[in-house]
Amino acid sequence: MASNIEFVQYVCEQIGKAGFISYRIMFGDYCIYCDKKPVALVCDNQFFVKVTPEGEKAFPAMPKAAPYPGAKPYLLVEDVDDAKTAARLVKLTAKQIPLPKKRAQ
Repeated sequence: MASNIEFVQYVCEQIGKAGFISYRIMFGDYCIYCDKKPVALVCDNQFFVKVTPEGEKAFPAMPKAAPYPGAKPYLLVEDVDDAKTAARLVKLTAKQIPLPKKRAQ
């Protein structure tokens, strides 16, 4: 089951204070970027943020789940309506992830 664009846009609005937020469709679901860094996924209308030591330390009670079968666990943001928490987690995560390397063409 793919995610709907309205939910993706809502998530992006909620985390907007974390930095420059964008998204890209990938395999029927979406990758969320903060400051051009891939920090999260939206799969089946659920919001998953990459696990980093800082994210785990700041949010130790946040559940982990795989966004799709065979994926590594991500932090599952169950309360997307809590914009402050979601944006803080995304900002912490983006600080720890390097910019993606450019592919040779």
